[in-house]
Amino acid sequence: MTAPSARLRELGIELPKVAAPAGAYIPARRSGNLVFTAGQVPFVDGTLAATGKVGAEVGVEQARDLARTCALNALAAVDALVGLDAVTGVVKVVGFVASAPGFTAQPAVINGASDLFGEVFGEAGAHARSAVGVAELPMNAPVEVEIIVEVGG
Repeated sequence: MTAPSARLRELGIELPKVAAPAGAYIPARRSGNLVFTAGQVPFVDGTLAATGKVGAEVGVEQARDLARTCALNALAAVDALVGLDAVTGVVKVVGFVASAPGFTAQPAVINGASDLFGEVFGEAGAHARSAVGVAELPMNAPVEVEIIVEVGG
């Protein structure tokens, strides 16, 4: 398998800087051979890329892209803690979608994150997942993603 950092370069993707915590937490924490990230919203250069509810102000395709941005932010947190090439697999993805009443396509939105992990890690990117609709997210973000990855060593 190609190293994740090399695969990102092949895909023309650069990891963003780790977003500063908006509260009393850290972006990522290692416990044994697992790294847990805090929930990541779609920050781009320190600003939310969009706000609002999916199914109202934010469409499904835009929300998929935002979930991908959240996933990149999560990978940046992992990279800053242990180095991306230490990741041997993606274990779990939890995606939260700020949903307009009646919106039920949360899995389609979180596919934006899941697809990225497949592109970067290949078979090691296959993961368990939850895609949850919620009434509100911090700062009126449309999507939030947290991950658990397994690392070597």
